[in-house]
Amino acid sequence: MARVIATINLKGGVGKTTTTAALAEFMAADFGQRVLLIDLDPQTNLTTMMVGEERWHELNELGWTLATLFEKAVKPSGPDFDLEKALQRNVSSVKSVKGVDLLASSLDLMDVQEGLSHQQYADPLSTRPVEVLTDAIAPIVDQYDYILVDCPPNLGMLTLNGLRFADGYIIPTIPDILSTYGIPQLQTRVEKFADRVGHPIKEIGLVITKYRSASNLHRSTIERLQRDPRIANVVPAWIPEATQIAQSAEFVAYGTLKRKYGNSGQYDALRMLTEDVLMNAQVLL
Repeated sequence: MARVIATINLKGGVGKTTTTAALAEFMAADFGQRVLLIDLDPQTNLTTMMVGEERWHELNELGWTLATLFEKAVKPSGPDFDLEKALQRNVSSVKSVKGVDLLASSLDLMDVQEGLSHQQYADPLSTRPVEVLTDAIAPIVDQYDYILVDCPPNLGMLTLNGLRFADGYIIPTIPDILSTYGIPQLQTRVEKFADRVGHPIKEIGLVITKYRSASNLHRSTIERLQRDPRIANVVPAWIPEATQIAQSAEFVAYGTLKRKYGNSGQYDALRMLTEDVLMNAQVLL
């Protein structure tokens, strides 16, 4: 049975998608795990990062994205979601990475989310609108060791579908005041949602991204987070702010992970992050 981890943060621009992609690639290449990526963010950044814009357009035109799944939930008369056709296998642009699959996002998810919200408002006690993803992916869960769900930067119905499916979650964040301000509220909302649906969702850790070692603010913020009793774990691998990591979002062929993410501390930090997440997931999930 796969361990399912959601990546969430209510603030955009914190490296959420890049962190998700890197975890999947390192899990597969360096730790031999079979990984499924699920892109629930209508911005489609994870999808284009893994398969490129041209392939994404093809998938969108064919209806082989998660938009079709959620449209069917809102409009039963709509086209059926074909899981096997939607599932994109071995999607990494890194030649040495095998075993990462993807379920692609679509810009159309923005409209679909409103329909799911209407369903929830019509029947507030029902959990069906947040179980669409869980029900659809059930047939293939056992094919993977880990499933990573990239959620939108909000707590809308798509994110709630990701959380309902997840066993645990990580919160990538820049170590500054604005990026970390809402973390306790996010934790509380996740806990309340888990109670409502009767499904435990464990906090795996806070992932520090875009870290600048010369920044007093970054260092003091991390120290504050480490002392905060409300935060279960600040992952000790801090991902540095680096141009090469930022450029990894572009779909370009690479021979190795070191070539993609950089070998001036970036590769080592991302590998340490992956190892820590795997260790915590095995203990907690």
